[in-house]
Amino acid sequence: MRAMSGPLSGIRILEMAGLGPAPFCGMMLADHGAEVIRIERQGGWRLPGDPLARSRRTVTVDLKHPDGVALVRDLAKSCDGLIEGYRPGVMERLGLGPDSLLADNPKLVYGRMTGWGQTGPLAGAAGHDINYIALSGTLHTIGRADENGRGRPSPPVNYVGDFGGGGMMLAFAMVSALLAVRGGGAGQAIDCAMTDGSALLASLTWGLSAAGLWEDQAGVNRIDGGSPYYDTYETKDGKWVAVGAIEPQFYALLCDKVGIAAEGQDDRAAWADRKQRLAALFAARTRDQWCALLEGTDACFAPVLSLAEAPKHPHNKARGTFIQLDGVTQPAPAPRYSETPNASPQAPLADADALLAELGYAPERIAALRASGIVA
Repeated sequence: MRAMSGPLSGIRILEMAGLGPAPFCGMMLADHGAEVIRIERQGGWRLPGDPLARSRRTVTVDLKHPDGVALVRDLAKSCDGLIEGYRPGVMERLGLGPDSLLADNPKLVYGRMTGWGQTGPLAGAAGHDINYIALSGTLHTIGRADENGRGRPSPPVNYVGDFGGGGMMLAFAMVSALLAVRGGGAGQAIDCAMTDGSALLASLTWGLSAAGLWEDQAGVNRIDGGSPYYDTYETKDGKWVAVGAIEPQFYALLCDKVGIAAEGQDDRAAWADRKQRLAALFAARTRDQWCALLEGTDACFAPVLSLAEAPKHPHNKARGTFIQLDGVTQPAPAPRYSETPNASPQAPLADADALLAELGYAPERIAALRASGIVA
């Protein structure tokens, strides 16, 4: 694997392979230049061509064997950080908890990713994204009003808990703690919980609520699909468009373009009628016709593109928003840097022999670890 470039070049991270948010954190760190070594469990599973595993050196280790655990400890001594996404107590039972690894390497940043957190009454319980964002109050703000006007929460895939409130938060925390170490501070453990992170993502909503500008249910507010000027509409050809004309001048332009009077923008009593009128208008033309009229204007308009369509859009193509890696279309690293550009992502590389040789393991020892099945 050729040397990575980017602002995190020179940082070495050990990733305990898992699913969802911790691998996303590892991908973010690798995309931005860190060398990320991924420890995969024997019998583990990941998607073929999984974007979340890209740009890693990988080694498959039997973590039930003391020699496998010793190997991981040796690797951790050579690293600046470690990330793991197991339930609380799992790493301790393996002998790889933060107390042990920080004793070996006092400058280590030990990042822990869980749904409920390392402490609290629910810390040991199973759960998924939908549960974590439900408990934080964030899921309550996402969804549609039903036929009776009551908000029905709708799961936003697993973007809000796993990735926004989980993996991205852990990536930010890792970089923050690594900066503290570079400034002379000690290594430390990071407790990153998706309940906490998803609550933080809703900070604006909490502020709007405190100011009396948010009704405490889904689908009835200005920017959750309740208003006519911030919603999606079906077009004549069965496709969809999105409008977000919040500011008065943008709303006025939208109305002018579609051919209705710009009145009653914040008259909630008129929202239902205005939404019906806009729905009828958008249903009268195809999505491409609406794009020709509105795309690129200040009407705050965009077509709702499918996964197949998004990589082909001229704007996304011009910016290189999507890439192909081993035949798999996937998002490119983001954001962009003027002085330390990121290298192109690479497929994960099984690199056990080279990694162990870098640790000073003799060829005979490496061969013995392979022969015993401790290293696959």
